[in-house]
Amino acid sequence: MTIQNIHKLFLTCSKVSIDTRKIEPNSFFVAIKGERFDANTFAKEALEKGASYVIIDNPDYYMDDRTILVADSLTALQELAKFHRCYLKLPIIALTGSNGKTTTKELINVVLSKKYNTVATIGNLNNHIGVPLTLLSFTAETQIGIVEMGANHQKEIEFLCEIAQPDFGYITNFGKAHLEGFGGVEGVIKGKSEMYAYLKAHHKSVFVNLDDEIQNAKTVGFNRVTFSQKDENATVFIENVTANPFVKIKVFGVEINSHLIGLYNANNINAAITIGNHFDVGVNDCKDAIESYVPENNRSQLLTKGSNEIILDAYNANPSSMRVALENFIQLDKNNKIVMIGDMYELGKESPAEHKAIVDFLNQNSVFECHFVGKDFFANAIQNERFHFYNTFEDFTQYLAKATLEDKTLLIKGSRGMALERTLEYL
Repeated sequence: MTIQNIHKLFLTCSKVSIDTRKIEPNSFFVAIKGERFDANTFAKEALEKGASYVIIDNPDYYMDDRTILVADSLTALQELAKFHRCYLKLPIIALTGSNGKTTTKELINVVLSKKYNTVATIGNLNNHIGVPLTLLSFTAETQIGIVEMGANHQKEIEFLCEIAQPDFGYITNFGKAHLEGFGGVEGVIKGKSEMYAYLKAHHKSVFVNLDDEIQNAKTVGFNRVTFSQKDENATVFIENVTANPFVKIKVFGVEINSHLIGLYNANNINAAITIGNHFDVGVNDCKDAIESYVPENNRSQLLTKGSNEIILDAYNANPSSMRVALENFIQLDKNNKIVMIGDMYELGKESPAEHKAIVDFLNQNSVFECHFVGKDFFANAIQNERFHFYNTFEDFTQYLAKATLEDKTLLIKGSRGMALERTLEYL
């Protein structure tokens, strides 16, 4: 069966699914093999739960004409998504970067939804499976699509751009993330810049932070829409940026007070406003959208536990995001501060040096209590009466179980695998 014919069947369904636990009546189920399971074995269950059609790539599980047999289910999903994207012909904004992708995507969505029917990537479904699922969630009613793209190795962004075919692109930053897969910082820049290569080759537009030297240099000669806190000639000039703890900015004479913590979030807000302005969303609507957005999912959340104020930023961490989070925490006008940070993953051979750099930075710049959790920080332990190192989270809980923490301001940050949000149970 051709992709065109599969697409005709897909259009008769209410949604696409790759998880039988989330099957709804009239779903379109795609059986994708995982590392630990073969979803072909769930094809019958999907139909029994109400799916109208299922795509499989193992003939042993063929049932009837509701079963679509293909050579490879994942490839079929990706080709179907690309066909659907071309069928709808709607403008698509793609974004990638080392830090801030999901927050920026959410901000762009709330801003543009003030004027348009928008659909954006759900959560962080931003890989070779998530991007196709996002594209297939767009309908004839969708006016603008917002697609987040993640990557941890070369050629991944290039591949995702070929599927999504974005009309606009934005790279949040180039940081020290996924160094192991990309092959160092230069590899990160090369990999993320694959989006620039696609956009330039297809004469599309880019949103650019002129204050980022790499972004600025790599987009000379592009169709650019720019923003800056320094260059008044940018398309959108941002004034009076502060954060104590929440980011506050002024743009087009209007002051915007966000619920986002840290100066590192200012550019995420600036990008959303710039994109909104490009699509003729008024500045007051941008203000309403930004001020209504409250972060969640362990991303720069401000929480209160008893008498303690907690900045929970435990969704993920890399050397770049860790450094800016610590710099922000150091400058906060708060008393009785405590840092609780966990290992940073996927750094490869750079891991020892990067963990040591964070320890050294805090040793030189902090005057408060610091707790380091995980074997990589533990391997870089130094003598400092304010510093405490724990090889495992379980070792850390022994301290937490005995500690009496009152009237403190805490920063909790670490890689997803560390799951430092568990610390809240002891606070």
